[in-house]
Amino acid sequence: MASILFLQYPKCGTCQKAAKWLKENDINVESRDITKENPTETELAGWIKKSGLPVSKFFNTSGRIYKENNLKEKVKSGSEAELISILSSDGMVVKRPIVVAGDFVLVGFNEEEWQAKLK
Repeated sequence: MASILFLQYPKCGTCQKAAKWLKENDINVESRDITKENPTETELAGWIKKSGLPVSKFFNTSGRIYKENNLKEKVKSGSEAELISILSSDGMVVKRPIVVAGDFVLVGFNEEEWQAKLK
């Protein structure tokens, strides 16, 4: 398998669980701290397309920034370009972890889905 990009926030419990799973399953990844290196608009647009998911699935809906800025309403009414711009503005707005591999993107940690795609 080609190189795999693992976007995560080291203090996030789900990201830690996902990182442990990757290590236990001998899956080598290039790890990137989403808070230090925000995904760019170009990256996000490509990942959204590759994932087959709507842009709304890339938002960290339980995060402080999402709640404080009432992004729920913006996500419902904003254009894809507007929403990608918001996502690229701060890594904490982005749902994590994200795995970007050759022909697929996984958003969030679902062990069964990861097992099916990464093993």
